[in-house]
Amino acid sequence: MRQQWMRSLSLGICLAGLSPVEVLAAPGQSEFAPGEGDRSTLAIELATDVATLEQVTSVSQLMDVKPTDWAFQALQSLVERYGCIVGYPDKTYRGNRSLSRYEFAAGLNACLDKIQELIAAATADFVKKEDLEVVKRLQEEFTAELAALRGRVDAVEVRTATLEKQQFSTIAKLSGELLTYLADAFGEDASEVNNTTMSYRVRLNFDTSFTGSDRLRVRLQAANFNLLSAGNPNITNLADGGFGAPQRFATTYPTAFSDEARLLPSFASQGRNNSSVQLHFLGYDFPVGDRLNVHLHAGETDPTFLGADPIAPFSDFATGSISNFANSNPVTYPMGNQAGLGFDYRLTDWLTLAAGYGGQSAGGIGDPNRPDASSGIFNGGYTAFSQLTLYLGQLSAGFLYMNTYTPQFGIDTLAGSNAAKISTGGTFGIAEDDRVSANHYGFVTNFKVSDRFQIGGWVGYARARVLGVSTSGGSTGRSGDASVLNYAVTLAFPDLGKTGNMGGIIVGMQPKVTDTSNRRVAEAIGLPDSRREDRDTGLHLEAFYRIRLNDNISITPGVFWLTAPNHDNRNPDAIVGVVRTSFTF
Repeated sequence: MRQQWMRSLSLGICLAGLSPVEVLAAPGQSEFAPGEGDRSTLAIELATDVATLEQVTSVSQLMDVKPTDWAFQALQSLVERYGCIVGYPDKTYRGNRSLSRYEFAAGLNACLDKIQELIAAATADFVKKEDLEVVKRLQEEFTAELAALRGRVDAVEVRTATLEKQQFSTIAKLSGELLTYLADAFGEDASEVNNTTMSYRVRLNFDTSFTGSDRLRVRLQAANFNLLSAGNPNITNLADGGFGAPQRFATTYPTAFSDEARLLPSFASQGRNNSSVQLHFLGYDFPVGDRLNVHLHAGETDPTFLGADPIAPFSDFATGSISNFANSNPVTYPMGNQAGLGFDYRLTDWLTLAAGYGGQSAGGIGDPNRPDASSGIFNGGYTAFSQLTLYLGQLSAGFLYMNTYTPQFGIDTLAGSNAAKISTGGTFGIAEDDRVSANHYGFVTNFKVSDRFQIGGWVGYARARVLGVSTSGGSTGRSGDASVLNYAVTLAFPDLGKTGNMGGIIVGMQPKVTDTSNRRVAEAIGLPDSRREDRDTGLHLEAFYRIRLNDNISITPGVFWLTAPNHDNRNPDAIVGVVRTSFTF
């Protein structure tokens, strides 16, 4: 009789994809008391989602069920006699999960439905009389739970109908994100020129779907970030170190020195950090068939929005790195793009091709929304890219190529030394920048060693040509080439200490000028002492720990250390400490 009980009990549980361990140990007892909203809702979902699980024809197809398991014979019997056992899409049974009496009632109800189907199909002889008697007793025992479950389903239907009537749109969804940063910079020079700051960035996303698989996103954003200085702004002659003119082409943060201390969410332009609400992103993404996704963007964008996978584990603004450099390979972002078209196409299950084109947001001449002779989508600045991405089990790797052209700002990745921007404005008595074209090459990879440890990194290289033509089209009398290199190694520790937490370590070199073709170009981009490359090599060392308080709030303390800021050993080290609080809703 015990075997009959176990067989029937397993039948109802198997249909729900759950473990009978807890029910057998203590009927009615679970981590949550019967009637609590979360568990009863889960029971409803299990009852309605049984059809989505995958049918198996043999217990051997379930990777986590072994012949030595105590329930193996019961599961095998269910397959052979009833054909009603199901597993998850990854071929697992997950038999050690606990369940409440409500969940068991949902599974039992599904079992009864299967038996009725067998009877209707004139195969009732496969069900033994004694089994039906046991099931009948189970049904009687759980009458109250089944009735409560039906009542809860009815209540959910009423609430759903009310929500449908009251929602502001049947096809649009609102989501939000608020990031706050408490930060300061320390060091022999940095302590004197920085004070503790409190900054924020808030986003509201309006997502609309017309087909269920597409997305039209309109994003509003406001922020009030200012850059921390990695060095002393009073040292500008470069004779004993220093950084030269602030930000080289000083139209962004006139008093900030070096982007090496830049926090992740800060804008390229200080004018976008005045707490005003602005339209930040406008884009439409949709699939064409099962393999192709198309991206059409009319607001701020970049290759990672247009189909390229950044791969780096710290690329999310709310939960990733605290610095701009450690977010992902800087070579991917040589300029801000304001309009673009891209796609990603899955060539095979393990290989994806992405490509796209975007117009540069130059804040004047070159903008894609201006009809001037040197502006517009095709006559102004642009980024054209392609990327092959491999997904080989636990290993992901991407190979990126980009060609860019800009009438101003050079190849400003918002990271690295000031010279690495290849921005020439303000030298030789010419206020305007030189036009610059460049080829960019990037490699990024990440390997999931285990569920709790990942190792990755990237290398980025750019070969830029100063064209000897100013932003407005006049001759500057200088032209030549410059090379810029950056690299990093990343270590990620998911679920460190607690599920949802993450630890991160990044060690790398921010963008550095490694070569220039002539002295005039070297001087124009800010290299001192007739040098043809950055003087030294500074390192970026970062560590952070994201603490997940709940599904909507996390706190991330972190620190990063800059050795030889501006790639000049004469500049004292700088250390930036940050506490980020992230709210998502």
